[in-house]
Amino acid sequence: MTLFLPRLSALAALVLLAACGPKPRVEAPPAVTVPGYEAVQDGNYLIPGIDPMYLREENRRAEVEYTAGDAPGTIVVDVYVRQLYLVLEGGRALRYAIAVGREGTSFRGNGYIGRKAEWPSWTPTANMIRTQPEMYAEFAGGLPGGLENPLGSRALYLYRGGRDTMFRIHGTVDPASIGRATSAGCIRLFNQDVMDLYERVGSGAQVKVRTLEESIAIEGPYMDDAWGRAVPETPENIARKERELVERAEIEARQAAEAEARAEAERIAVERAAAEAERERLRQCRRQRISAEDCPPSVVVEI
Repeated sequence: MTLFLPRLSALAALVLLAACGPKPRVEAPPAVTVPGYEAVQDGNYLIPGIDPMYLREENRRAEVEYTAGDAPGTIVVDVYVRQLYLVLEGGRALRYAIAVGREGTSFRGNGYIGRKAEWPSWTPTANMIRTQPEMYAEFAGGLPGGLENPLGSRALYLYRGGRDTMFRIHGTVDPASIGRATSAGCIRLFNQDVMDLYERVGSGAQVKVRTLEESIAIEGPYMDDAWGRAVPETPENIARKERELVERAEIEARQAAEAEARAEAERIAVERAAAEAERERLRQCRRQRISAEDCPPSVVVEI
């Protein structure tokens, strides 16, 4: 899908999206891919492969042991460990890594998949358009599905009592967000994972979103590490986080100092160029026997 530059710039500026959507960021395809996360041609769209740097073991789709007692076919979302499970027969489940936005933490309890969509469109709410027309008005008619759409390649819409809860399980254009908490959005998966889940469940599939108490009872306590990734809350991980926070602060300080040095070098270069231009202006005036006081701002060189 081709977007004019103003439209793409406006899309990239969106921070909070209706019906769950992150800030879009389309990344270049990786040189190396992990099996199951390669580039996928899906109709008219070539979905980029996932960079291995985002595919730590816990971020990869896997069949795992499942002892929580939910019925086979149930989708179980745990926003605290940032995992989604599709319960299978025989005490097994498929585990998918997720990113959780602000809207994703607002729902607890049970619902069901009331609608499914391939390459879903996105539309801002009336309130968003009214309060920030400069950002959202041009999308009032909806943003069609595509590689730039923040809902990704597939969406599962959670209903309760026949009504749309505005809770979504969907893909993403930001693979770096998977496994982390984000500023906006519902529950998003790698596009390759949400496509896999989409094919395995139908409309009417039951969805359970765990409470914190349920998550701790089943998974144990979790915490964010220094990089915002959910990890078990153990003494080892707590100590590691403290070390990594120090390392991260040092890295950020070094990067800030380097950026400041680059900015200062650019400032000096600009000042030197301006000074040289001023000297050249005065030289031209002297050649034309014009005094410095009468030297015009712009001198036409006589040939």
